[in-house]
Amino acid sequence: MGELKRMPATTDSGKCIFCAIATRAAPAAFVHEDDDFVAIVDLRPVTTGHLLVLPRAHHADLASLPAETGGRLFTVAHTLAAALRRTDLPCEGINLFLADGKAAGQEIPHVHLHVIPRHAGDGFVMDADWRVRTREELTEVAAKVKAAL
Repeated sequence: MGELKRMPATTDSGKCIFCAIATRAAPAAFVHEDDDFVAIVDLRPVTTGHLLVLPRAHHADLASLPAETGGRLFTVAHTLAAALRRTDLPCEGINLFLADGKAAGQEIPHVHLHVIPRHAGDGFVMDADWRVRTREELTEVAAKVKAAL
């Protein structure tokens, strides 16, 4: 079986592919546009109707994304999730997914939020170590996060 073809992170001219899409210099199937965001149908969807919400401004990761922009990113995704539920596409639920960094699965270094319609039997699973943690471990993790705030 052939290797999975990934979307290139840049255009032939070296421009960020999502920046090119946001300015319509690269093709996409748009479902939303405003001054600050675009939303497109994902080229490699998890399920039919899988959308991506992109800030028009380039932000490689969450650390460079202003908090206000991040909040508005989720507001656009919320509106699109409701719209997906009103379509005739299979949509019994929605996952919102944002990968921040290569280790998290981010392939294109431009912040983007996935809006994934879900339905029974769609085959999408997240496999992890879901074991219940001890109270001590949870308290230790909480202390580390609080100290970093």
